[in-house]
Amino acid sequence: MLNLERLRTLDALARHGSVSGAADGLHVTTSAVSQQMAKLEREVGQPLLARNGRGVRLTDAGRLLADHAARIISQVELAQADVEAQRGCAVGELRIGAFPTAMRGLLPQALAALRTAHPELRVRVREQEPEESMAAVVRGDLDLALAIDWHNKRMPVPAELTRTHLLDDTVDIAVPAGHRLADRTGSAAPSGISLAEFGEDDWISWNEGQFCHEWLVFTLRGTGIEPRIAHIAEEHHTQLAFVEAGLGVCVAPKLGRGPVPSGVRLLPVCDSVRRHVYAVWRADADRRPSIRAAVDSLQQAAAGLR
Repeated sequence: MLNLERLRTLDALARHGSVSGAADGLHVTTSAVSQQMAKLEREVGQPLLARNGRGVRLTDAGRLLADHAARIISQVELAQADVEAQRGCAVGELRIGAFPTAMRGLLPQALAALRTAHPELRVRVREQEPEESMAAVVRGDLDLALAIDWHNKRMPVPAELTRTHLLDDTVDIAVPAGHRLADRTGSAAPSGISLAEFGEDDWISWNEGQFCHEWLVFTLRGTGIEPRIAHIAEEHHTQLAFVEAGLGVCVAPKLGRGPVPSGVRLLPVCDSVRRHVYAVWRADADRRPSIRAAVDSLQQAAAGLR
């Protein structure tokens, strides 16, 4: 009889395309993946992997079995969801992916409440950008993800996923204390400042290719500004440190912002720049009480931030 965990390993190899990718997706070592595949090859009596340069590829038998493995795992997950739903309890393991500001500003409160209400539910969290975490939910590597898009640029959600809105996160523009517009805060700019006024500024942005970087370029061009991206920094706190040093300006979301450096001023934007924060999960897992419990906790935590 074929071993389910070894079929999961084969499925991960087929989806990720490498031993290291499968190991990352399964949260195991590369040697563990190799050992599982060696055992599976002995079970079926023929090679499932072949050398391909420095990596590996699936043989014809490997691809055939991987197709079956994907269907078997999907059926097992549906069975688990049905049993969990029939029991009516949030138990077992739940894997969540979240972008950095949600990790700081939303998840801690939600997970604390979830642990109190459902002590038998084990939650594992991974920090990931929205595009990566949604793809991981589609693959089955995650059960739930927190994602974002923007008021003027929506992120496509795969058809296999269900989503629910959690909150709208407004953003400010962070400028150095000595910036020409730094005094336009509070009552000095009751309706906010226009993005078009930053045409002369250098920007500190996210990594190229990330959805938020693409949004910033798209939005600035929409106001007639050809963006001057001077520096790339992943974390908002790093971006604010660059702003304080006078190296440019950046977008400063309110969610998970934390203390702002003394040499930084925050300017509200009259264009009402905001991010939509939402949770996504596989539609075929909608009956799982653990999913529903996690979404309820996230909604309650989000309501406290509005």
